[in-house]
Amino acid sequence: MDRLRIGYLSTMYHTSHILKHNKWVEEYISLEGCWNLFGTGPSMVEAFAADELDIGYIGLPPAMIGIGRGLPLVCIAGGHAEGTVMIARKGYRTARQDEETGTLLQQFRRKSLGAPSVGSIHDVIARYLISRSGFDDIAVKNYPWADLIPDAIEDGEIEGAFGTPPLAVLAGTWYGHEVVMSPGRLWPFNPSYGIVVRREMFNEEKVLEKFLVIHEKACNLIVRQPDEAARAVAGEVQVVEPDFVKKVFNVSPRYCAFLPPEYIDATMRFLPALRQMGYLDRDLAVDEVFDLSLIKKIHPEGHHYLMTLQG
Repeated sequence: MDRLRIGYLSTMYHTSHILKHNKWVEEYISLEGCWNLFGTGPSMVEAFAADELDIGYIGLPPAMIGIGRGLPLVCIAGGHAEGTVMIARKGYRTARQDEETGTLLQQFRRKSLGAPSVGSIHDVIARYLISRSGFDDIAVKNYPWADLIPDAIEDGEIEGAFGTPPLAVLAGTWYGHEVVMSPGRLWPFNPSYGIVVRREMFNEEKVLEKFLVIHEKACNLIVRQPDEAARAVAGEVQVVEPDFVKKVFNVSPRYCAFLPPEYIDATMRFLPALRQMGYLDRDLAVDEVFDLSLIKKIHPEGHHYLMTLQG
């Protein structure tokens, strides 16, 4: 094996940008890192299906949909929790303390809300919460790239949206849109993204272990040295300043590579939603979605998702 084919998203709080910018795959694993950028998780699943990827940074619902289709994928590490936030144009009320999601959504009846592509984690959360509220007159409009959403709000196509912390910072900084429900309120401990691999990659166990070591190293850099991490991300994406990236880090500061029970339980709670929406036609067992063997070896201590960013 002389190269590692890695799928990643533009999402700024994923460790992919740090690994890519610092060339840690080359330095620590002695392989060429072949980085492939995708607009959404579902498109990455299609690349896995075509055997074009070895490793992917992906939200768990798209991966679960792929597993349900018979793709030999499995999540071997976490990365971030609570990565979906709800934004809206000025004039809409923000959630009161302990307010039910359905009560907040009432103000969007007979209107449209945005989300990234069908089957993405944000799309699943949006459709499930709207369905649970009983408001079948709230429409969900999907976008192939989350970056299109602020303009869609500004143009009146949609009134608000479900998306990532970078979307929230972008929409707030450049458009004046506001967060109406924070990540922890929408779906506590939801699996923002994980590290997913093709199961045959376990034939390269040492490679996967080394990858998880640098992934956790980058998670710790975000938590313990956010200024340095933000400079690396900004240097890689080259469209924003480090201060913008640091604001993204702080929207939902839940970074760790471990897979604690809370992360796994929150993931498996997606199953009824995925089945209800027709994305899955059967339930999945925990061991179909997760393999903890490698992360337990390189991260034997407890998780630090709740650690406050330093600096």
